Amino acid sequence: MQARKWFAALGAVSVLGAAPTALAQWTPTKPVDVIVHTGPGGGNDLLARAIATMAEKEKLLPVRMNVINKPGGNGAVAAAALAERKDDPNTIGLITSVWIAGPLTSAEAKIKVTDLKPVAMLLKEPAVVAVRADSPYKTLKDLMDAAKAKPMSIKQSGGSVTSRDNIFRLQMQHATGAKWAFVSFPGGGERLAALLGGHVDFMVIEPQEAGEQVRAGKLRVLAQLTEKRLAGYADVPTLKEAGFDVKTTQQIRAAVAPPQQPEAATQYWEGFFARLHETASWKKYVADNQLEDDFAAGPALRSSVREIESQLRTAYEQAGVKVVR
Repeated sequence: MQARKWFAALGAVSVLGAAPTALAQWTPTKPVDVIVHTGPGGGNDLLARAIATMAEKEKLLPVRMNVINKPGGNGAVAAAALAERKDDPNTIGLITSVWIAGPLTSAEAKIKVTDLKPVAMLLKEPAVVAVRADSPYKTLKDLMDAAKAKPMSIKQSGGSVTSRDNIFRLQMQHATGAKWAFVSFPGGGERLAALLGGHVDFMVIEPQEAGEQVRAGKLRVLAQLTEKRLAGYADVPTLKEAGFDVKTTQQIRAAVAPPQQPEAATQYWEGFFARLHETASWKKYVADNQLEDDFAAGPALRSSVREIESQLRTAYEQAGVKVVR
């Protein structure tokens, strides 16, 4: 009798212990769809295609990846498309902070990032503040002083009201009391052309793109929106070093899944990105593009999303921008 009880207990332990292994055994058997919110050539599209190329090169997946472009609504269209996949294990999405910002100010954006399943934080995308090479503003303080002395005389080129460009403006204006105009353009190329053409005074730009223009003698970088200096901008101060102890909202890039995706599949994708993060291909991609590697598992991503959402809500409310949820 005692022996039977012992074997029964052992069997129960074996079944319980097998559960995590069973979860970990799922692998994709058909092509994987990666949903992004930009069109071909946009930032998220380029990242998704780079991940697909790296996965193939490093032999991380048994199937290929297909990039599915769902532009529109500052991420709202892509978020809805991902939510519609419900429990599909062969679909993931790549998000940026735009997916967090949109639902705060747009009633039409029905799906929040927290409605989706977190997979992994991947990157922080730094930015720099740049002026034309012949600009009279040699430092960020020069620029802010001018914006204080003549409110709304300085112009910044940027994207939508929910873009990182405008969030930076709102947070800096609140902290410094300076006021300047924000000129919205639909694309990054148009924002840069406006600056190079002298139609605006400065812009917030990705480090790699700014570097190309600095080397061409067309732009000068005043500060970088990072906690520590990037390798490619060793001589440029961070925002804090430039004299502005302002906590700006991070632009993140992360992976999420449909809301009811089976846990086994979500664990697989978390493991996939963990393996990708360790490859030489990924490390080179991060260095070449002046990005900040910030890999973290799903729960950490959920916490980051909530923190960013809180920061954005505060920035909008301080600026009088209507928050709908």
